[in-house]
Amino acid sequence: MVDIHCHILPQVDDGAKSWEIATEMCRMAIADGITHVVATPHANEEYVYHREEHAARLQELQGAVGEWPLLSLGCDFHFSFDNVQDALKAPERYSISGTPYLLVEFSDFGVSRYINDAIYHLRSQGIVPIVTHPERNRMLQHHPETVLAFVEQGCVVQVTASSFTGNWGSSARKAAEWLLKHDAVHVIATDAHDTEHRPPVLSTGRDAVAKIVGMDVARALVEDNPAAIVAGEALPYLPTPVSR
Repeated sequence: MVDIHCHILPQVDDGAKSWEIATEMCRMAIADGITHVVATPHANEEYVYHREEHAARLQELQGAVGEWPLLSLGCDFHFSFDNVQDALKAPERYSISGTPYLLVEFSDFGVSRYINDAIYHLRSQGIVPIVTHPERNRMLQHHPETVLAFVEQGCVVQVTASSFTGNWGSSARKAAEWLLKHDAVHVIATDAHDTEHRPPVLSTGRDAVAKIVGMDVARALVEDNPAAIVAGEALPYLPTPVSR
């Protein structure tokens, strides 16, 4: 499996607090069957994103854990006006390993009309926004059909694996299942931050998805699609969202 959203870099944000925790997260990922992890430190007002420093830290972590899991660098990109403007100038600074794919996180306090215009400009530049954990966004929980509109604009949708197991509460679980049943989930990821409360585990989410839509789709969300993303390729599983 491939995990495209993981706060595994030590001592850079609210993820791994130490090198020991980061290396243990790598071991846990491997034990769960995850062979490739994308480190996604935050890029927001609280945590300044230093791509070069993060890349050096990632290389050091790879050296510490050995060949597996394979580690790549992306970011958890807060969808602010300033961030979007900078990404339009230098998308490779924020994207996953220089691919067109960019993880984007919307504010929990509302979805502004600016978002649609920003998505249009990003797509015009060849950037593919990956909307992260919309099922946990309070605004989008109440209006999940908005996510379908994002997909129609060319966005990819990533849901947190543990949302399907109820770890984020019933509202997040219901929203995740609604999106899944409406063919608006393309990837599930751990969004792991530690080894206890938010561990790097995909298998339980995959199995929960399989009970709803079958193992073929579940495998696509943890294997085929995320593997295509880190390779910078088109998604092999890209259904048309069901609006009804």
